[in-house]
Amino acid sequence: MSSRRARASRLTEDELNNLIFKLHASLPHHSNSTSDKKTSAAKILKRTCNYIKKLQKEVDDLSDGLSQALASGDINAADADTITTFLQL
Repeated sequence: MSSRRARASRLTEDELNNLIFKLHASLPHHSNSTSDKKTSAAKILKRTCNYIKKLQKEVDDLSDGLSQALASGDINAADADTITTFLQL
């Protein structure tokens, strides 16, 4: 019974390729050239991981900057409330 569930939850090769293509299309600097269609799944996944890491670093840097701005007291109360809300997300 468990092997039946495992087979039912597996993606087909076409479904997996479609998901990888969508992932590739969502990356910045993506173009629809024919060379992009030949990009390997491994390369797309590697680029995606690198992009996610880059975004995480940007978020961390922005969060640190906002925290420093709050700590410095150089902002008004309304801006401080907005920043605090963003930091809690």
